[in-house]
Amino acid sequence: MADAVRRAVVIEPGTVEPGAVRVRAYRSGVLVADADPPLLVWEHGFYPLYFFAPDRVRVEVRPAGMGPRSRSLGPSELFDVVVGDTVLTGAARRYPQAPVEDLRDAVTLEWSALDTWLAEEELIHTHARDPYVRVDAMPSGRHVRVVAGGQVVAESRRPVVLVQSGQPPRYYLPRVDVRMDQLKPTDTVSYCAYKGTAAYWAVRVGGLELTDVAWGYDNPLREGLAVAGLVCFWPEKSAELEVYVDGERISVP
Repeated sequence: MADAVRRAVVIEPGTVEPGAVRVRAYRSGVLVADADPPLLVWEHGFYPLYFFAPDRVRVEVRPAGMGPRSRSLGPSELFDVVVGDTVLTGAARRYPQAPVEDLRDAVTLEWSALDTWLAEEELIHTHARDPYVRVDAMPSGRHVRVVAGGQVVAESRRPVVLVQSGQPPRYYLPRVDVRMDQLKPTDTVSYCAYKGTAAYWAVRVGGLELTDVAWGYDNPLREGLAVAGLVCFWPEKSAELEVYVDGERISVP
């Protein structure tokens, strides 16, 4: 299996598919868009955007000039979105020459310009959810050992293994199996549309400090509930962090 390659499902940029669930977007409690369902559009290959037909946008939009050109969708037009007394400058975008005709009148909304996105009644975080991404978290009996600066900073035989499409397996360890006295919280956070907001730690061993080489989710989303409160180490971040699973070192940078 040495030649096997782990790959995510790669969607060709420019792909347009109908969604499967109702999606709504709000700003300050005002409904801005509501589609059952919207179009899912992969402008790039990482995750889709939600596109709304004109009659699914519930507030005024005003032309605001030309926007950037997309390699997959063509030239864009920008629109200001008017929500009460607030004007969200350039918060809507349309591609009038898109290869797929159904897309040409539809608009996508700038994610950060709106404060609440819902799929049915579930809050969506960070960006539109990709229907081809799967997240599985499973209890395991593997022996996981983490070494930094020649010292063991974590060792467990009860990790939770989290597997996400296109990503390597991640081993989340109970804090009682981690030398938390050697972990220092940092200000770094990251956001995942499937697991939620992660906080990070540096590992300090003697005079060695490895920044942001461990993370965890205290209040994860549905897919990450099994790893709530656990700690995961990031061996790709530093060659000085060694993670062994059943005696084999993994993910060497």
